[in-house]
Amino acid sequence: MSSHYETLQKADAYREFFKVAPPEDLGERMLRARRPGFMIRAVPQAEAPSEAPAAAAPAPDATPEAETAVAAPPARKQAVPVVRELVAAQWGLVPHWVKTASDARLRAIKLLHARNETASTAQAFRDAWLNNQRCIIPIMAFFEDDHRSGKPVSTRISRIDGQPMGLAGLWAHWKGPEGEEILSFAALNINANTHGLLHRYQPPGNERRMPAILNEGAYDAWLSVRQDKAREFMRQYAANWLTANPVENKKDKIPKDWRVAQ
Repeated sequence: MSSHYETLQKADAYREFFKVAPPEDLGERMLRARRPGFMIRAVPQAEAPSEAPAAAAPAPDATPEAETAVAAPPARKQAVPVVRELVAAQWGLVPHWVKTASDARLRAIKLLHARNETASTAQAFRDAWLNNQRCIIPIMAFFEDDHRSGKPVSTRISRIDGQPMGLAGLWAHWKGPEGEEILSFAALNINANTHGLLHRYQPPGNERRMPAILNEGAYDAWLSVRQDKAREFMRQYAANWLTANPVENKKDKIPKDWRVAQ
């Protein structure tokens, strides 16, 4: 699976596509393991600002008699809207039960991705999954190696329309014995053996995997759905909505005038 991804470098993209306020500092363009990035999670209901509307005043032509003559219908219980927040966190999950900061550093670099099939049982991710600690990871593109030529060729995978993507993820909060704190996240991935595009990538003989890319209309549902319904979001993103472009390696590029210069 990808060891780095491309972050959003335009503040307006956070507002337009993810409905959150952008960070003051957009951070690194290429995010790698254990580096600070951003995730989006639901604000706990106790902290979310109240959005209950104030009682409406009587209409100008209403009379006290009319108000008392017809009883108001009982109020229907409405679902609490999801309030999203953008949070700075490191890529590479640190489970809450890790004992030391050095152990946290060692584990995080190996916990960039969580397999959808085992997220609820794997020791590192189980608590985050069962406690509904789900997040959205905003990205522009991720990278996979194409081995079809016999050597790995880094390839940029992005939406065909150039818009951002939101990956399904899990987050964790770790607090060390000396008071250190780390907020971290991992990206969920799914099987891609039958995917029209991503079955081509990763080393030969290996199972093909791809990040769980969420549809834009499912963001709030992913953040708020019951734990037993979360796997319904683990679906392959349509291949015709993605494009793959090899990344040029400047070290391998020979200038046109190289022979003359020599």
